[in-house]
Amino acid sequence: MRTSQYLLSTLKETPADAEVISHQLMLRAGMIRKLASGLYTWLPTGVRVLKKVENIVREEMNNAGAIEVLMPVVQPSELWQESGRWEQYGPELLRIADRGDRPFVPRPNPRRGHYRSDPQRAELL
Repeated sequence: MRTSQYLLSTLKETPADAEVISHQLMLRAGMIRKLASGLYTWLPTGVRVLKKVENIVREEMNNAGAIEVLMPVVQPSELWQESGRWEQYGPELLRIADRGDRPFVPRPNPRRGHYRSDPQRAELL
């Protein structure tokens, strides 16, 4: 990528709300831009860096004999109800429904739900 192709500029000044040094550097380098509180858009330079880091981690994990899986972004509400987290999170938990009006929850992290995909190996997780 050439800088002449890159239409978004870098920042001279650090935004006042950026407290962590890595956050400040990523903003100033034009890797990310804040969309809203806690939401960031990855810009072309940031995407390239992210992909390179992903490839390094993937290569090391493959060398260690690990396998990669991709989990759905949403989970059925039963997982949350069984664990008691449905009530624990209360109204702050974002809840969505499919066309059949079945409740789902966007997963906040990749761990919850793995046991459902392979119940025989649940003790290993």
